[in-house]
Amino acid sequence: MSKIDLNCDMGESFGAWKTGNDFALMDFVSSVNIACGFHAGDATVIRKTVEKAVEKNIAVGAHPSFPDLQGFGRREMKISETEIFDLVLYQVSAVKGICEAFGAKFRHVKPHGALYNQAAKDEKIAKAITEAVKMIDKNLIFYGLSGSFLISEAEKIGLKTASEVFADRTYQPDGSLTPRSLENALIEDAETSLNQVLQMINSQTVTATNGEIVSIKAETVCIHGDGKNALAFSEIINKKLTDAGISIESPK
Repeated sequence: MSKIDLNCDMGESFGAWKTGNDFALMDFVSSVNIACGFHAGDATVIRKTVEKAVEKNIAVGAHPSFPDLQGFGRREMKISETEIFDLVLYQVSAVKGICEAFGAKFRHVKPHGALYNQAAKDEKIAKAITEAVKMIDKNLIFYGLSGSFLISEAEKIGLKTASEVFADRTYQPDGSLTPRSLENALIEDAETSLNQVLQMINSQTVTATNGEIVSIKAETVCIHGDGKNALAFSEIINKKLTDAGISIESPK
């Protein structure tokens, strides 16, 4: 593979200046997924993140979630497909509007947290999300977990997709992410993260926590912006891939 997208979840803070490592991370990634206010973020943070992405010339996407500020969008919720459709429609439209106001090219959508994980395993939830995205703009690229319903449902309705893998999360034998409730869910060592990314890109496989080799499709690699090692991981991964002749660029 001669190119790969590095994406990062951003805008997950509140207030005019509380952006954490977001702006520094933009030097090493090619796509950003901006929180829409339901799990984190607010109007000011969205606007500032969009402005900086325009300055850095990187792709901008929306990162919609369940309405769960207290749980950072990582708690499962049982709501109807109609409600899911509406909340995705609302959140994505907000980020799209801010992008248009500041001349940013709005490129993609990637669900967040529990919404992402539930939809990966539930085709009805995935269908509700992807249909909302298509209604907003049929040309948007939809980011979803490799091999999941997020990808298959998006493809069914004609959306472009980017199969996502993770630099800072471990995997289960079925290709799902290890739940954050388990001790081994997060990768916090830079070398381990780098080796997993190289394996995923070069062999299109990942090693599950039980040692099983799992087939995946790696088109975009996520680094969570709220991770304590996010900046170090992004810099190391970017350099290693670039040195190997792999171009870091957003999906077209």
